[in-house]
Amino acid sequence: MEITGKNLIGNQLSAKGSSTFKAINPQNGTELPVLFHEADANEIGEAIALADRAHESYRKLSKDQRAAFLEEIAERLTQMKETIISRCMQETGLPDPRLQGELGRTTNQLKLFASVVREGSWVDARIDTAIPDRQPIPKPDLRHMQLPLGPVGVFGASNFPLAFSVAGGDTASALAAGCTVVFKGHPAHPGTSELVAAAIIDAAKHTGMPEGVFSLVQGRSNDVGGAIVKHAAIKAIGFTGSYAGGKALFDIANQREVPIPVYAEMGSLNPVFILPDALKTKGEEIAGGLFNSLTLGWGQFCTNPGLSFVTKSPESDRFIETLSGKIKASEAAPMLTSQIGAAYEKATSALAADAKVENFAAGSNGSGSHGVVAKMFRTDVEGFMATPEASEEIFGPSGVIVEAGSKEEILKAADQLDGHLTATVFGTEKDIEAFPELFTILEQKAGRVIVNGYPTGVEVSHAMVHGGPFPSTTAPQTTSVGTNAIKRFARPVCYQDFPQSLLPEELKDGNELEIWRMVNGQMTKDPL
Repeated sequence: MEITGKNLIGNQLSAKGSSTFKAINPQNGTELPVLFHEADANEIGEAIALADRAHESYRKLSKDQRAAFLEEIAERLTQMKETIISRCMQETGLPDPRLQGELGRTTNQLKLFASVVREGSWVDARIDTAIPDRQPIPKPDLRHMQLPLGPVGVFGASNFPLAFSVAGGDTASALAAGCTVVFKGHPAHPGTSELVAAAIIDAAKHTGMPEGVFSLVQGRSNDVGGAIVKHAAIKAIGFTGSYAGGKALFDIANQREVPIPVYAEMGSLNPVFILPDALKTKGEEIAGGLFNSLTLGWGQFCTNPGLSFVTKSPESDRFIETLSGKIKASEAAPMLTSQIGAAYEKATSALAADAKVENFAAGSNGSGSHGVVAKMFRTDVEGFMATPEASEEIFGPSGVIVEAGSKEEILKAADQLDGHLTATVFGTEKDIEAFPELFTILEQKAGRVIVNGYPTGVEVSHAMVHGGPFPSTTAPQTTSVGTNAIKRFARPVCYQDFPQSLLPEELKDGNELEIWRMVNGQMTKDPL
């Protein structure tokens, strides 16, 4: 399939904007073929108007029709796999095996959401039947379910060009909920974005979806994203990226005449606590695993562990020595973009300049034009708490080791943490018995708490939570990965004393959809 460099406004290609740009190969800094047109205000408005019109019919489709659409997207992506991955490798520098796995994750999560839609119980149907002769006043008939919010604006992430991009989790969950989507492509991989968007629109045509169920607008400037968030017809935003980007969109959304929810996943330091007995019995093994997790994706995953706590001891010295050796033996590698590389160098240089922080290990320089080296810093609890930069995410292959003098210092540091996507504890049974307070603290600080594992690797499943307290996200009550993500793009509606003819199918007495419903406080599939 040929890449056109145009925006996909519903079923139409459009290139009205005067601003253009090209993708850059991060391996060598060269421009890639195809000139991309940044969407102008008219194109953005057209895409959102189409999405608004399409929503009225799309949200009323049967659950089987929506599920079939999601499954067809997965099928089209599989058919286009070689073309998509070839272009994505050029735009991101990521290797073929990584992108093969990521595309598989993308198609699998589409199929998973299709299964959730087809089963149907996600709508959380609740029925409290009337008691007309109740005293002193009659009880009305009350019926509740989730309904789609409306058109959703979704922003692509730089670090997952497939699984958190055009057909990624935000798009899949919004479409599954019955919302239409206007997608803002990430300028680091515009060709990949267009190919995937074309697959979605082809799937929409094939399954009879209304035009405007999905559109793609491209652009490098903040104006494109800002215009999407400000538009009155947009009812929610999905975002994965930096704190600065997510917070800016959140602020715009809350300054609207009618504010809307912004589901922004903005990164995390993902603190790791290595408790004394675990450090003693398997410190070197943990050091190796921590290095691998820290540098996975060259530190450009939102779950890389950038902050680790140990209790100072001879065992911690050996742990740090092992980790230091691995850092020093690593070679420079390019980041996803030159801008990300420059930001990494600036942030690590600022941290190294702090007198309370020691830059004790760094990798060797490589030959990549945008290559950066892995770096490891060390401080104590006092230095950590006095150095704000040590508590801020550095997007890239760097980490901070904090040495504590006691259990009390470990707990004090944990209590001072901001919100994170994950928190990890390495400990033996002896450690776990000795540190029960740590787990009580961490469940208030993170969306996912891990024992004796590493935070990189986010399973797409029913139970997964990929979220956390601010500033890791703007909506700590939600997840952006896993089937519960669908509920971000829906809202509860209660129908009081409605006749059967007006009720949604999910709430009618007969329950012909055979979904699980709560009827008078009991879960059942039985008809009333």
